[in-house]
Amino acid sequence: MSNLFAKLGYEAFRAGINPRTKEAQDWFRRKAQQMRRVNRKELMNSEEVKLVNRQQPLIGSMNMFFYDPKTKDTLPFYDRFPLAIIVGPAEKGFYGLNLHYLPPLLRAKFLDALLDITNNNKYDETTRFQLTYKTLMASSRMKFFKPCFKHYLTQHVKSRLARVPAPEWEIATFLPTASWEKSGAANVYKQSRKAI
Repeated sequence: MSNLFAKLGYEAFRAGINPRTKEAQDWFRRKAQQMRRVNRKELMNSEEVKLVNRQQPLIGSMNMFFYDPKTKDTLPFYDRFPLAIIVGPAEKGFYGLNLHYLPPLLRAKFLDALLDITNNNKYDETTRFQLTYKTLMASSRMKFFKPCFKHYLTQHVKSRLARVPAPEWEIATFLPTASWEKSGAANVYKQSRKAI
């Protein structure tokens, strides 16, 4: 299971699934729903991700990391293992879009909109999402960002960032890796729908 990205990518290839299509998103979403658990530590160490210094998050990249919020006592719920697209720097940290806050169907729609604003179509190590808060606010296709937009404090990031390469974005987006505290996924999704 330590090579989960490769395993799922191979299964998709064998099933004749074309990457970065609605069909691929639906396929990965269904596969993820069938999975019970994913070992987050093993996933962080898989060959496909690149571990980078938490002090230097790359704007437009997708990352997984362990997090312990400063204000956890007052938060109604939070995710201890965000899957965040870095939007930009913030005071003592960075802004990120944690895709886990969306139910899988809305996550697929949001990813579809995000894939339209990448800096290139190569889907390699040079590919990034071209995001700003202004961009997110300006487009009705980006309305799903509201419950996902978070301020992460670097001091409370409890691991290195595991950068997910562009070819693995679809797989990572649908893996059941959220680690909810103080609430379950159903309630989180309900509150996210209200925020949208």
